[in-house]
Amino acid sequence: MNTIRCQIEKVTPFNDAVYQIILKPETAFQFKAGQYLCVVMGEKDKRPFSIASAPDSEHIELHIGAAVSESYPMQVVERMKECLQNGAYIDIEVPGGEAHLRHESERPRLMIAGGTGFSYIKSIIEHQIALDQKIPTTLYWGCRNADAMYYEEIARQWHDVHPWMHFVPVIEQAGDDWKGKEANLLDQIRADFVSLNGYDIYIAGRFDMVGAAREVFRSIGVEEDHLYGDAFAFIK
Repeated sequence: MNTIRCQIEKVTPFNDAVYQIILKPETAFQFKAGQYLCVVMGEKDKRPFSIASAPDSEHIELHIGAAVSESYPMQVVERMKECLQNGAYIDIEVPGGEAHLRHESERPRLMIAGGTGFSYIKSIIEHQIALDQKIPTTLYWGCRNADAMYYEEIARQWHDVHPWMHFVPVIEQAGDDWKGKEANLLDQIRADFVSLNGYDIYIAGRFDMVGAAREVFRSIGVEEDHLYGDAFAFIK
């Protein structure tokens, strides 16, 4: 991985628990859609976050879930805020991860995001759009409630503009005006698919969710060589 100095352009809350960070690298670098970077907090303290922007973007976008109870990501947000205020720089290490888009594959794609796992999916789908790929793609995004679905607008826009793209928003606590599914994310996928055979599957979210998803997918015919998620490097 390469160490690159970045200027912080923006630190903006999507809601009370998720922040959008925009970085401008001093040096351009190459990465694959779906890879991550590490924010260097100290010599032995390097914290990974999915890159939400597509390759070839001038800026790097991050989505950091930083509820008050989760000090690990909130410390990164606070460091970013300090750097923005003081005009200081932050170092990142790039790129990391093997769960990147297999753009040469023509298999239909199933994208699954839990919470801020959407950042990983956003990079992949925006790259598909940039490549003008029209491979059938279904995106399931699961959140606790509608407020937690912080970038719902852009996902619905993909659905409306691109005939090959199908967005299925899933929340566990829905109000009367909700336009989507009300269910547990994995229960919804299990209800919608008889078999996952033949799909390239990309997944990101909390490790416990990703681990549970793999067990569910095994029960409905997943081909694990075509199941991609960086969490699998950390959970066995």
